[in-house]
Amino acid sequence: MVVLKSKYKIKGSTLMETLVATVIIVIIFMIASITLNNLFSITIKNNTQSIDNYLNELKYKHQNNMLQLPYQEYYENWLINISKFEDGNINYIEYEAINIETNKTILIVNETSN
Repeated sequence: MVVLKSKYKIKGSTLMETLVATVIIVIIFMIASITLNNLFSITIKNNTQSIDNYLNELKYKHQNNMLQLPYQEYYENWLINISKFEDGNINYIEYEAINIETNKTILIVNETSN
């Protein structure tokens, strides 16, 4: 810090001190921006709320005989397969959704009485 000589003592910083402080602030801002960007992109990729809601809608349609099995459909970036299978004396309905971009799979298996 430099003290300028005049009638009043004025304290000021040199150009080098100002540049160093600016560079430090910019580096901290860049690190914070990269961290927040990664956090938001991970959150968006892992958000499966819309496909969960759509699978619930398809379950409702199947329970009310509005859906023929086997069923296959593309919904947004998801491939949806609904199939019926039997294990012993128990019938199951399998709801499977596979994300085409990330290969993430959501699998729901329900026991049926028919």
